Amino acid sequence: MKPVITPASPADIAELRQLYYAVYGPHYPVALGTDPAEMARLIEDPHSLWLVGRCPGSGALTGSAAIHGEAGSRIGRLEGIAVHPGHRSGGLAGALTAELCAGMLDTGRLDSVYATVRTVSAGPQRVVLRNGFRPLGILPNAVDLRSRESLALYARHSAGVLERRKPVTEVPAALMPLLRTAEDALGISYGGVRAVSGPASAPAAAPGAAERLEVIEAPAFVRRRFRERFPDRKDWFYPLHTPNVLLTPEDGRFEVYAYLNRTGGYCSLLTAHPEPAAAAAHLEPVTRALARAGAGYVEALVPLDRPEALRAFHAQGFVAGALYPAMRADGDGFRDYAVLSRSSERIDFRGVAVEPPLRPYLDCYVSAWASTHLPTPSEVAR
Repeated sequence: MKPVITPASPADIAELRQLYYAVYGPHYPVALGTDPAEMARLIEDPHSLWLVGRCPGSGALTGSAAIHGEAGSRIGRLEGIAVHPGHRSGGLAGALTAELCAGMLDTGRLDSVYATVRTVSAGPQRVVLRNGFRPLGILPNAVDLRSRESLALYARHSAGVLERRKPVTEVPAALMPLLRTAEDALGISYGGVRAVSGPASAPAAAPGAAERLEVIEAPAFVRRRFRERFPDRKDWFYPLHTPNVLLTPEDGRFEVYAYLNRTGGYCSLLTAHPEPAAAAAHLEPVTRALARAGAGYVEALVPLDRPEALRAFHAQGFVAGALYPAMRADGDGFRDYAVLSRSSERIDFRGVAVEPPLRPYLDCYVSAWASTHLPTPSEVAR
């Protein structure tokens, strides 16, 4: 018998927590399956949709998935896909995903939905692939679930969105293989993009910057200050992330805002004040400070049409592992973004399950990481 799929309700929260514990154990780093207050807010959120699956006979809750949206944004995140171990292989994960996409994408409520998919097995990748998602790249060491796991980034766009991408004229040469990989995987073109050659460079940071960098972990204060610094949402862009950490030197000449998830051991750099370029020379101490705070993985989302920003991150050891075309609506078009990351822990792809559509991205990342972090033959000879 087919499962019964309905919207989640506050009355389901206790069963949902049991489900996520049964699937992920005590290490699930997402509030969606662990925090009753956050779960209740998401269930009632008019910009999101949370569905559950139940056995038609017993009524037991056996599956869950959600698309999380937010006010003022037309991008959503597919998250929390969970099917009870005793009810797998019945197609419930795919059925939940299909219903969610029908309600949020096919109706035109969102321009795109993305998913960060586990790579410990091929099953999650197959679920999203069968529902029209396409691979955008690899996020190495992205989350700590008992041990470090790499995630795959997938997305599905509404009809006509990819055709309205704003043109990009040039990118650092190091990103060209990723663009070519995306062309083949997504059927889009970067034919007019010019590669900017030459070594990446970034302004030199003052000596001792790492020691003088303060990390302020006061979420309510950070949010208030962030809203003061960035009253207009157009001045920053990082979907579905709210800063909870502020990093600043003693003289306060710049402020870096980030989202730190201690449970999952990862961090997203959201923006900087007075402008992102102000912190470009300090990415190294920023990353080291976050590593000391428990973030073994640090990620940044950078517009593809900002070659100098991309070069600054590359100069500090960040590697572009994924490309999100048509991510942000901008006037009558959409801007492309690159996902760059840096891990303070050893990256190990042994045991990673990679479906064929994702494989070229993994190969591309390995090559890019080697060219960024391994010495050249001439350097070895010296």
